[in-house]
Amino acid sequence: MAWLLSPASALYAGLTALRSAFARPYHSALPVICVGNITVGGTGKTPLVSVLCTALQAANLTPVILSRGYGGRLKGPLICDPALHDASDIGDEALMLSDNFVVVVAADRAIGAQFIERQTDADVIIMDDGMQNPWLAQDMKIAVFDGQRGTQNGMLFPAGPLRQSLSGAIDRLDAVIFNGADDTSISQKLPPDLLCIEGRLEPDAAQIDRLAGKRIMAFAGIGNPVRFFRMLEGLGVDLVKQSGFADHHPYSAVDLDRLFADAQNFGAELVTTRKDWIRLPPDWRERVSVIAVTMQFQPDAFASLLARIHEKIQMKRTHR
Repeated sequence: MAWLLSPASALYAGLTALRSAFARPYHSALPVICVGNITVGGTGKTPLVSVLCTALQAANLTPVILSRGYGGRLKGPLICDPALHDASDIGDEALMLSDNFVVVVAADRAIGAQFIERQTDADVIIMDDGMQNPWLAQDMKIAVFDGQRGTQNGMLFPAGPLRQSLSGAIDRLDAVIFNGADDTSISQKLPPDLLCIEGRLEPDAAQIDRLAGKRIMAFAGIGNPVRFFRMLEGLGVDLVKQSGFADHHPYSAVDLDRLFADAQNFGAELVTTRKDWIRLPPDWRERVSVIAVTMQFQPDAFASLLARIHEKIQMKRTHR
């Protein structure tokens, strides 16, 4: 099937190259740090954005997150407000991040950056996804890979998962983050001087302790649901059933009724990720337990990444 779709991949590559050739990128007065990927689907970008923003705030900087608001109906630019917006308005990832950080949603990233310059106190923009966006210049590119899946068949969309070729992306990358161990050996294809570090998604210990001894039925509609299920199994949770959905899946009443009925049949408690939980109708959130995760790094490795980011920020300030 992949080879049958290869002509469509060639067309996709040509259209992408044509778009980039004619784009006139906006150069923001603020440093733009892009956390993205070169594959379709989730890789763990949003947890990385969260931990980076926390670290930058601790360094007395004011990061503002720029998101496309994938899955939301509002095009922006606007500042996300969890009291006013839900996932159908601004997307699940933007809504989740807005609990702790200032998030601006803008379908047009260049307009979004200008909005941040005018309407916020930001001194750095963290762009969540959009590495292939040619209309906003990026001062630093951080690519995130799912260590378990890598680049899979290595072909361009739709024949494979790649948004751009790995070889074409490498020269423009400033850092690579592996979500989990690099099981597919992507690091062997990268330049030896490119910063590559491994992070791991760790669940909230208190939430796991609360589930100890209980029968659990887990469901998830994220980029790699199997990773979530394996994490629960690795923690010794009594996982009696698991249900995976597509990334950003909008849960219908039929979906939720079926999940609840299955959980009752198994005598199990329903659990899901925070990204899924935030997409549930408010009346369903009380029936489902959420497992929040954070991305953890070895201290020295994370310090190297932060040093590279601060270097880019200082370079931008120097050249204003």
